[in-house]
Amino acid sequence: MGTRILVVDDDAALADLLAYNLRNAQYEVQIAGNGREALRLAREVHPDLILLDLMLPEIDGLDVCRELHKDSPVPLIMITARGEETDRVVGLELGADDYIVKPFSMRELLARVRAVLRRSALAGAEATDRLQSPGGLQIDPEAHTATVGRQPLALTRLEFELLALLMSHPGRTFSREHLLQTVWGYDFAGEPRAVDSTVKRLRAKLRRASPEADCIETVRGVGYRLAR
Repeated sequence: MGTRILVVDDDAALADLLAYNLRNAQYEVQIAGNGREALRLAREVHPDLILLDLMLPEIDGLDVCRELHKDSPVPLIMITARGEETDRVVGLELGADDYIVKPFSMRELLARVRAVLRRSALAGAEATDRLQSPGGLQIDPEAHTATVGRQPLALTRLEFELLALLMSHPGRTFSREHLLQTVWGYDFAGEPRAVDSTVKRLRAKLRRASPEADCIETVRGVGYRLAR
């Protein structure tokens, strides 16, 4: 079975155009015209990647993203006509792997699709050993699970990959720019707030599980590191 992509857009002409180009690139494609249908197809088809418009009838794209990441860390590229900074940041915080603003070229879209799928495959193939840190925090990159003691943590894809990167290099300081390029996988110039917001949400989840599990340290003016 080939790589499955779910296209979610209420603009039927655009959705058909995206599907045509993706199929020509040898991807299997399903189309959903609204948020409710997107959630149903995502659970039935188990796509390898979702292209998701923000402006959707019934359930908007941001709510679809929230619901999807409750069940699965499926890679996701948001597609929208809205280019404001706040929308980009919210989309990234919710776990979107990339963000593209209409109008865009098919060549650019296909390049981003390949990049996100490549990063997803690499993330699944890399370090499979469990990583542990003080406070009982443990993650399993292969199973894509995180626990504190025996308590599971519900993390978004970005939160998990950010935590995995920090835990694999305890004591090493990562700049916000490096984290954007490595974890988000694309140079989101001018978006360091996305890193700060994701770290804030991640630390809150760790503290709720156990105060000792929050081992992420802020290096003022630089970025973040995991305490040794």
